[in-house]
Amino acid sequence: MAIPEPYRRNFDTLLRAAAEGNLALLECTDAHTGGTRYVICAVGRAKKGDFILTPFGHLCDDNPFDQYLPPSG
Repeated sequence: MAIPEPYRRNFDTLLRAAAEGNLALLECTDAHTGGTRYVICAVGRAKKGDFILTPFGHLCDDNPFDQYLPPSG
């Protein structure tokens, strides 16, 4: 199964942010449940010096091996 191009570009952005030391782990509030989420974000800078935080995903609350099934071939 092919991974769509927009996801590949996002992953490349995430790798670039990691290589440059521009990742952050933020404690956020889930917009749907109100619960706490720990979100992996790329950190950029706006022209005026403000930070731009781009969320890429959150860490699993439970065992991540129980959350996903690997691709089957």
